[in-house]
Amino acid sequence: MAQRPKDAEAMISTIEIRGLGVIDRAVLEFGEGLTVLTGETGAGKTMVLTSLGLLLGGRADPALVRSGEKRAEVDGVFLADEAAKEAALEAGASIDEGELIVSRTLAAQGRSRAHLGGRPVPASLLSEIVSPLISIHGQAEQMRLKSPVAQRELLDAYGGEKHAALMDEYHAAWREAVALKRQLDDLLLHREDRASEMEELSELLGKIDALDLHPGEDEELRLESRRLMGVEDLRSYVGAATAMLSGTENAEGAASLLRQAGERTAQGEGLDHSLEEFHARFQSAIIDVETLADDLRVYLRNLETDPARLSEIHSRRAQIKNLLEGRASDVTELLAWADEARKRFDELTGSASDPEEVRQTLLKAQERVLEIGARLRKSRLALASALSRKVDAELAGLAMKDAHLEIEVVKARPNPHGLDEVTILLRPHPSTKARPLGQGASGGELSRIMLALEVVLGENSSAHTFIFDEVDSGIGGRTASEVGSRLARLAKNKQVIVVTHLPQVAVFASTHLVVSKTQGLTSVTAVSGSEREAELTRMMGGNPHSEAARRNAIEVLTSAMPQSQG
Repeated sequence: MAQRPKDAEAMISTIEIRGLGVIDRAVLEFGEGLTVLTGETGAGKTMVLTSLGLLLGGRADPALVRSGEKRAEVDGVFLADEAAKEAALEAGASIDEGELIVSRTLAAQGRSRAHLGGRPVPASLLSEIVSPLISIHGQAEQMRLKSPVAQRELLDAYGGEKHAALMDEYHAAWREAVALKRQLDDLLLHREDRASEMEELSELLGKIDALDLHPGEDEELRLESRRLMGVEDLRSYVGAATAMLSGTENAEGAASLLRQAGERTAQGEGLDHSLEEFHARFQSAIIDVETLADDLRVYLRNLETDPARLSEIHSRRAQIKNLLEGRASDVTELLAWADEARKRFDELTGSASDPEEVRQTLLKAQERVLEIGARLRKSRLALASALSRKVDAELAGLAMKDAHLEIEVVKARPNPHGLDEVTILLRPHPSTKARPLGQGASGGELSRIMLALEVVLGENSSAHTFIFDEVDSGIGGRTASEVGSRLARLAKNKQVIVVTHLPQVAVFASTHLVVSKTQGLTSVTAVSGSEREAELTRMMGGNPHSEAARRNAIEVLTSAMPQSQG
């Protein structure tokens, strides 16, 4: 495993590939600085990049599984930065001494699997956590560079924290203005509905307030109504009970019988003193029964019919029932409903529901969008000028000395990203007209423009590792040496991995990996010393087995290196 650089913030350390395409098994150990992957066409360099894409959450195609194998596996060891560590730990992943292990398994028949720090995760999570560490540049990225959105994002990325804060301020103002516009549209669209709702709530709340209800009142009224309607039955029941206790002309009551029973126990006291206790208990019971009879007689005297009160109760219960219908099951719930209804009424009558007040607030929000947007546009214009100058200087060293990268910041209707549109144009020669990248730049020019931009933007980029594929497409000679020089310069602060076929680029590498194919099997080997000289010689078209050819190749390569590289 590659030794971890002491000052490395984040990088790819190792990748192990098994059963992927033409690769049976390969282990790639990356170092800090510039790593190049070289090898003959068809040896399997593409599969190396494909494996990286899988570790970053890319699409898993079962067709990538090597013929005859049940599965393909890719394991990667990343030295993660603090943001990636925190996100991985939140996802339940394990991190050992800052190393985050990422794995993808592709089944020839079935679904793929992803693991992060030993924990099964969706592949999309790899894209969220690992992908921000890596910036991959190939034909797809060159095509994306033609997009106006990508061009605006590229310019904004050059602005650093101060410009990013200004963009955040604009986005917040834009969202507020959009929300207010939707609110106003809704108010105007449903104006009549809201007026109707206000009228209905006002009427209902007025009726509830007029009744002056209290919790549990409906049950109290129900019980009182039942008592008033049953007065005659109550008189009959209570009268009979009173007669049973006190007696009538024709029958003795309970009190009289208890008194007689007590007298019998008193007669037996002379024979057994223990009966005194029973006699005393009879006396107590007689008092309780007589008291109960007196209370029942008082109840009977107060038991009167009250038709007026009964009518009042019936009326109030009917009013309550009408208000309960469709809103609550009892008075307690109705009062809770009324509290919510008052809040809704206040909302409908408040300033937030007044179209004119919302309109005035919207106008202020729109003015704020224009004010911040103007500052954002001014910032972009300054960035465009500075970035254009720096990229032009880089292009001059990439055999495009007369080329000019023009970054237009043109006024546009307010949109979620500002008050302007960004367009990057290329003028290959002072006598030619500047044209948008999508129309006027060849593949080779796009490669060099992409590289020039990355060199300028690299120091401020949040990515820690840059991977370039076909960045040297369509170039050679001195220009290729300049490309290698700039990749090496970018690699002073970032980890840079380049797939190249040019020895003028490969000679700048601090780590050189050779992808070779023998009898249908692909292997990846780190080369140095004479082995590396042999590979560079092969790339130049010389005989790698000839010491003289190797010496001549290295002499040619080093002499062609820019002076700044030594």
